[in-house]
Amino acid sequence: MALRTRITELLGIEHPIVQGGMMWVGRAELAAAVSNAGGLGMLTALTQPTPDDLRREIDRCRAMTDRPFGVNLTILPSVSPPPYAAYRQAIIESGVTIVETAGHRPHEHVAAFKAHGITVIHKCTAVRHALSAERMGADAISIDGFECAGHPGEDDVPGLVLIPAAANQVRVPMLASGGFADGRGLIAALALGAEGINMGTRFCATVEAPIHETVKRFLVANDERATNLIFRRFGNTGRVAKNSVSDAVIARSRDPDAVFEDIRPLVSGARGRTALESGDLDAGLIWAGQVQGLIHDVPTCRDLIERIVAEAETLIAGRLAAFAAR
Repeated sequence: MALRTRITELLGIEHPIVQGGMMWVGRAELAAAVSNAGGLGMLTALTQPTPDDLRREIDRCRAMTDRPFGVNLTILPSVSPPPYAAYRQAIIESGVTIVETAGHRPHEHVAAFKAHGITVIHKCTAVRHALSAERMGADAISIDGFECAGHPGEDDVPGLVLIPAAANQVRVPMLASGGFADGRGLIAALALGAEGINMGTRFCATVEAPIHETVKRFLVANDERATNLIFRRFGNTGRVAKNSVSDAVIARSRDPDAVFEDIRPLVSGARGRTALESGDLDAGLIWAGQVQGLIHDVPTCRDLIERIVAEAETLIAGRLAAFAAR
């Protein structure tokens, strides 16, 4: 049995499984491994320090796979924003055919990508944002439930409600994101109206993920309760793994007079990168979702994807078919 959906057709992939863009993690090793296994791997543009470095990383990924892969470009408000237009141009000039956009006011970037025939997947956390992305020309939506790692938005709507609510209104193909790790999740996503799944945390716990083995084992050991929601009072909620750093962020944020500057030293991206690369679990934030409770091993990307698809096919032909036959 093959799971063919509008997502597999749109992206030219074998299985409806996409690796989400992740800061410091979305490098060529992981993206190529996911793509070679029949999913869609995703480089993370801003992991690369300059647009020229991104060009080189795209070339490196292309040397590692002849399958489709994409690049994530996340646009966030900042006092000193990175040169988004230059990163965008690097993506276009490198001949990338699939881009995942996310974040604040992506209209200019989506328009430029579309003008060059690039397929755009826009990641969002609310139905109203999905509809806005559809209107601006996004070819697909990745709808991100409250369970997710990263920034789940401020509405706190879990995937079990958010996915079908979006499917009721969104016409373009949808990926379900946040809380997916196995074949049960894939079948649930398809039943709820999505056409595939987007996984981030689960792909961190794979052999090819370019992070320290101690961090991978940390994700395996954690359960679904092992996350903290940070930045809530600042209107930019983030879900991260529970460690001494995120606990300290929560503690400092409880002060009614707290401002972002009080926690800034704890949450720098450089500290998070150190944690991922050194294996020092208390060096910085480790971004991870509630799906940690469904992660029990560190397989290769190929083994993981083949297992998810096999589980899904077995469920369709077995357990679910048996219910319909009664």
